[in-house]
Amino acid sequence: MSNEHIRYRRLGYLALNVTDLDQSSEFYERIVGLTPAGKAGGCRFFRCSEKHHDIALVQADEPGIKRIGWEMESPEALAAVRSRFAKLGLNPTPVSNSEAELLGIGEAFRASDPVLGATMEFYAAMDKAKAPYVPSHTRIVRLGHVVLAGPDLPRAEDFFIKEMNFRASDRIDGAVVHMRCFPNPLHHSFGIGRAEAPQLHHVNFMVTDVDDIGRANVRMKKENVPIVYGPGKHPQSESLFFYFLDPDGITLEYSFGMEEFPETGAREPRLFPLELESVDHWGGGT
Repeated sequence: MSNEHIRYRRLGYLALNVTDLDQSSEFYERIVGLTPAGKAGGCRFFRCSEKHHDIALVQADEPGIKRIGWEMESPEALAAVRSRFAKLGLNPTPVSNSEAELLGIGEAFRASDPVLGATMEFYAAMDKAKAPYVPSHTRIVRLGHVVLAGPDLPRAEDFFIKEMNFRASDRIDGAVVHMRCFPNPLHHSFGIGRAEAPQLHHVNFMVTDVDDIGRANVRMKKENVPIVYGPGKHPQSESLFFYFLDPDGITLEYSFGMEEFPETGAREPRLFPLELESVDHWGGGT
């Protein structure tokens, strides 16, 4: 079955489960620098763009990913991915009109991928926020990417490439594959790592200035926010990075800069050895 009509505009939004909605809301606004965008249907919305929202926080017993929203290139692309999921027996379930209205999206459906078990939501458009987006202390330009992890990396990669029309940009041997939602040009909007059980690995926000990385390093230390790794530089995307933890221990990343791919004539994915220098050009440690 051809998947050439499954075409994406971008990673749309992420819904995250958190165990203390008030505490996490304060953290994502004050520490991360997201803009509050209202409440509806048990969600607290935040944005780092002109969109209705980029992040939705939801109260839950266990933290982690609730769903990943993908914005398709057109209604035809939405129909194509829905048809593909139906043919695979993945039970694409429509999002009700009332919920779609709360989320600021039009027609949409959800389905779980059969390897990692993540809930994926697909829609063709999202409303713009009523007020212009004004960055706060950190000049976030967009929700960048999300990385999941699981025990069967080759099978997961196979599903996202063959069935969802993602493209591999680079791989770290046996550990990570960086993927782009075609034809979005960013080096990766999605990634898959290796882990003993399916889980959220990290969530990325792309910033507009290298100084945002340096200021984040200082801010997190002053606020006693656990720093996971960085600053450093990824050899695959050439991004400067900085990883830290939210109140539930969810790993968040700021990054600056990223390789972009043309729709046609893109280079082939590279294979990097499983070693520290394949994670950080600068050879730093956690």
